[in-house]
Amino acid sequence: MELRHLRYFAALAEQLSFTVAAQKVHVTQSTLSHQIRQLEEELGCRLFEREGRRVTTTDAGELFLERVRNALREVDEGVSTVRYAAEEMTGVVRIGATHTFNLHIIPRCVSLFLDRHPSVRVDVLEMTGDGIAQALLRGDLDIGVTYKPNDALPLRFEPLYTEEMMLAVGLRHPFAKRRFVRVSELHLQRMVLLPRSFSTRVLLDESFRMANAAPVVVAEMNAIAPMIELVRETDIATIVSTHALRREDVKLIPLESPTPVRSPGLLWRRDEARTPAARSFASIVRSVSDSESRDTRRNKVRAARR
Repeated sequence: MELRHLRYFAALAEQLSFTVAAQKVHVTQSTLSHQIRQLEEELGCRLFEREGRRVTTTDAGELFLERVRNALREVDEGVSTVRYAAEEMTGVVRIGATHTFNLHIIPRCVSLFLDRHPSVRVDVLEMTGDGIAQALLRGDLDIGVTYKPNDALPLRFEPLYTEEMMLAVGLRHPFAKRRFVRVSELHLQRMVLLPRSFSTRVLLDESFRMANAAPVVVAEMNAIAPMIELVRETDIATIVSTHALRREDVKLIPLESPTPVRSPGLLWRRDEARTPAARSFASIVRSVSDSESRDTRRNKVRAARR
């Protein structure tokens, strides 16, 4: 199977006419027909039904088409990257990030990016996951760095890694010296949580349900920083990502049975070419996130040994 087979297949699947598709890919109709037969023979299934001049895609063809479009888009973007590699990037790259990423990971990414591409301006907006999704759909952002929104169907979500959510308590909280806490032990515990409109809150509510726990939610806040301040000052607890906390006056404790887990990632518009600057920034996010994830795993192992 060669790249031309995929381009010919995509053209025919989109045009549903051998004549029009052949013109689009600049080959004769007989050449196109021959190449499609070769592809079907290699795959061992029919991709198109032919009834006279009428052409339709089979179920297998429809499934294959989605993958082929993604593959061709990646190839075309790779070619563009190579062409732009020798040129200095300019313009603006617009990033939307949730608080957890904007607090620690995004500043590192921006620093590395500006070292490589000093002629590109980076605009970063701190937003909710759903806000990022809507801004991407409007074309107001190039990349989202967030947790998967409740409805990401019109967008493409690329997971970066998997992280555990942990209990955060003040140093005087009864759980402060615990090595771990079962979710069932949070029953009737006073807590501050994100509102139910957040996907993270949906995840936590499901964890409570699985453990038959009903914490007393005394407050809801749509930002992590004030939640942490409230936890520090009181006996109220919360649940946050390990990346959301970099301080000594609040204790993070692993949760078990179940352990709430979520996957942060990159959010893109589907079927739209990405600028070289956006692709470069995304590559840095992947690298920095991978490093952060490894550090978190090492710290967890050290903590378990103490």
